[in-house]
Amino acid sequence: MAADEITDVAVVALPLRTKFRGIVVREALIFRGSQRWSEFSPFIEYEDDEAAQWLAGAVSWANDPLPSSFRQSIPVNATLPAVGVDEVADVLSPFGRFSSVKIKVAEKGQGLKDDIARARRVRDLYPDAKIRLDANAGYTTVQTMQVARELKNLELEYIEQPVKTIAELKELRNWLAEEQIPLKVAVDESIRKSTDPLLVAREQAADIAVIKVQPLGGIRRALAIASESGLEIVVSSALESSIGISHGLHLAAAMPTLSYDCGLATARLLGGDVVDSPLVPVNGEIELREVDPSEELLEKYAASPERTTWWLERLERCRQLLET
Repeated sequence: MAADEITDVAVVALPLRTKFRGIVVREALIFRGSQRWSEFSPFIEYEDDEAAQWLAGAVSWANDPLPSSFRQSIPVNATLPAVGVDEVADVLSPFGRFSSVKIKVAEKGQGLKDDIARARRVRDLYPDAKIRLDANAGYTTVQTMQVARELKNLELEYIEQPVKTIAELKELRNWLAEEQIPLKVAVDESIRKSTDPLLVAREQAADIAVIKVQPLGGIRRALAIASESGLEIVVSSALESSIGISHGLHLAAAMPTLSYDCGLATARLLGGDVVDSPLVPVNGEIELREVDPSEELLEKYAASPERTTWWLERLERCRQLLET
């Protein structure tokens, strides 16, 4: 990599408003490239091989020309972590007006009753909102079938990555068709964690592809995967700062068609950000714009020396993997 592709590196630890994916702090490495600021933020548990793909995406964003845009604002969904039913209203309130909600389910330490109750509470509070579930491959096929039956009257928009394998996804889609339950199946991990991200589409194991910039190695590769998959597309984030959200917004803007609200409003889940004017929704949409970090906020949310060293070492390992 050229010397100007990764400069002015800062590591931050951003607090979350509520626990999400089992964490209460989101760490990220912010850097400047030759064209713009970028973010490298694979989750801590990811191995270097997977994290290197995120670095490729972050470096591409920082240094490559942007694709043409079809729109200047992006419709987005609210996101509800796996909270108790008594917390649902407070967690969703900061999102303001929205037309769809993604509900996290299959959280460790919780059960199907918790997930079903959370979804029903959202429907009670927002009777007109479209509801989608995201299990992060945490359900079995049988559990997914039970949830689909129990929540059939909620007319769910789709369920994202309910199970792990393509075989399970195909079994589930066949069962939904036989039961005449109009629930679409979306995939995330089956694309971004696969050495063949188009396999799930070729196997007709999904209806919708959830596309993210960093994990797929950059906007252009994400656009190519979206086009070649032949699936409906949802553009989403990975709980990034507003720097990372900007990646996703420009990907969504470059999509010829957007049939679904995008999962790009997750900056609302953060208790702090690195930009003075965070990329958050107004009336259910986020304006397309580039953002630069604030030196004051980078200092305010700077990670500890130990965590900074960990991220710098990770960056170097991933950089070496990309150069081999």
